[in-house]
Amino acid sequence: MNQLELERSTTRKVTLRLIPFLFLCFIIAILDRVNIGFAALQMNEDLGFSNAVFGLGAGIFFIGYFLLEVPGSAMMTKIGARKWISRIMVTWAIIAIFMAFVQTPTQFYIARFLLGVAEASFYPCMVYYLSGFFQTKHHAKAIAGFMLAIPGANAIGAPLSTFLLGIDWLGLAGWQWLFILEAIPAFILGIICYFYLDDRLEDVNWLNRNEKEWLMSVIAKERQEKEEVKHYTFAQALKDRDVLILSIGYFCWMVGYYGINMFLPTISQGLVEATSLSTQGMGWVLGLMYTIAMVVMIMVGNHSDKKNERRWHVAICLTTSAVAMIASSYVASTSIVLSFIFLTIALCGAFGAYSPFWAIPPSFLTGAAAGGAIALINSVGNLGGFFGPYIVGYIKDVTGSFNTSMIFLGVSLVIGAAIILFLVKQSGKAVSHKVEEDIEQSDLKNSINT
Repeated sequence: MNQLELERSTTRKVTLRLIPFLFLCFIIAILDRVNIGFAALQMNEDLGFSNAVFGLGAGIFFIGYFLLEVPGSAMMTKIGARKWISRIMVTWAIIAIFMAFVQTPTQFYIARFLLGVAEASFYPCMVYYLSGFFQTKHHAKAIAGFMLAIPGANAIGAPLSTFLLGIDWLGLAGWQWLFILEAIPAFILGIICYFYLDDRLEDVNWLNRNEKEWLMSVIAKERQEKEEVKHYTFAQALKDRDVLILSIGYFCWMVGYYGINMFLPTISQGLVEATSLSTQGMGWVLGLMYTIAMVVMIMVGNHSDKKNERRWHVAICLTTSAVAMIASSYVASTSIVLSFIFLTIALCGAFGAYSPFWAIPPSFLTGAAAGGAIALINSVGNLGGFFGPYIVGYIKDVTGSFNTSMIFLGVSLVIGAAIILFLVKQSGKAVSHKVEEDIEQSDLKNSINT
């Protein structure tokens, strides 16, 4: 078997072993994170919550997330991703069930804050984990594989959540059953995770000897090339110029992303009030929108890997999302169908940027440094998940319209795109090409010797 066949065989096995399972774990995480938007359709009225109260509660999740993200990732590098991911899932499942029993704004805020604490470092753990099993040139595609869970959770969650809102069992409202029933899978998968994943490539027994040795060799060469450029410890990576810039850019992106995502069910409900579309029907429409975003996410990830380029892919996606988001609010009064089309384009842009963006940090950092950098970027960035929903809710209460909110969110996305495009260096490209050249030369020498 030549090197090309060995690479294909190994990459295929790693992909089939890890991506479907991590996709399932992540889809449950996102479902438990965004179901609050659908619960709001009943919960706000039942509990008397204003848009501002809901926006603050939806966003305060990310304060807890921010505080524990970096410490959690540091702990993960010490005890292993397998145990840490398992702990995270079991803990957040228990707290998510408690969400069903909140009655006051204070209880709502506390439960959401604790949910953020429980889930902190989950995403960085998964990105860091994959960087130990995939070549740099396959990072965007691998990340896109499990990050399809973000639009996927919404595609599944929209019709599922609106269906659960119609349940009325044992004296509990539909929004309460929504939290309970969507938390149980996280607990089950958390237990399975402990036994299914391997902490390191060296520990796996599902690759044959040639595949395992080849992959270990390639990843070791890439790590050496990266460390010749930047050899950072966990703490040093937190002060790296590009890491800090990526954090700021991601923050602006997340302000726009979560601002629209948390309120999308409420916005959509307002758009369909003039039609005969039911709440369940709206759920299917939203599911279709997120399904289209999944397809775009795959296409962008594959194209980014093919061109071995990240920044322009991110910037174009975010700018497209911003323009479509603003346009959707201004055509809503004349055409509901056109407004939903623009909202779909906005979602496609916001989701499409994910895989090329998260392929950037592992392209110039390795090991614990990569884990620390990913954690910092994600924690600072996700603070935008606090500000976005809160500001949208506040503006809606003051103005009575989402139009001004959409402009604010669009501007935030454009700023994020500009920061990532013009301030972040294009790292990792030379490393990837040099490692490929080394492998090709090695393969040529082996062929000559044979």
